[in-house]
Amino acid sequence: MELYIGGYAQGKLTYVLKKTGISPERVYDPAAAVPDCAETGAAVINHFHILVKALLKEGKSPEDRVWEILAHNPGVIVISDEVGNGIVPTDAGEREYRERLGRILCGLAEKADKVERIVCGIGQKIK
Repeated sequence: MELYIGGYAQGKLTYVLKKTGISPERVYDPAAAVPDCAETGAAVINHFHILVKALLKEGKSPEDRVWEILAHNPGVIVISDEVGNGIVPTDAGEREYRERLGRILCGLAEKADKVERIVCGIGQKIK
C-alpha cells in the first residue's frame, strides 16, 4: 500500500497517475457516483478523506471499513487531503472527523510501503 497526502488542489492524483502509469479508470473516487472500491478492485482511492467523512455521516466506523478495504486490496494507493492544519473547527462533528481522519492516516502511514506529500505537483518522500 502507498499513501499520498497533500493540500487541496495540489496535483496529487495527476502525480500518482503519471508516476505509476495507472489509468484513470482504475481510480475509485468517493466524490463521484461509482461502485464501492472493495468491489471494483480499484488501484487508487482518490479523495480518501471524503470516504472517511461519508462513513462517519452514515454512522459507520471508518476505521473498520478502511482495514476491510485494505484486506481486499493490499496494494491499493490511497490519496488524501491533509485536513488537520489550520484553524480548529468549532463544530464538534468536524473536529471528530479531522481527529479520526488524522489517526487513520497515521495508521496507514505506519503500514504503507511508501508515503509521499505532494505540494504543487511535486512529491516529497516521507517514507
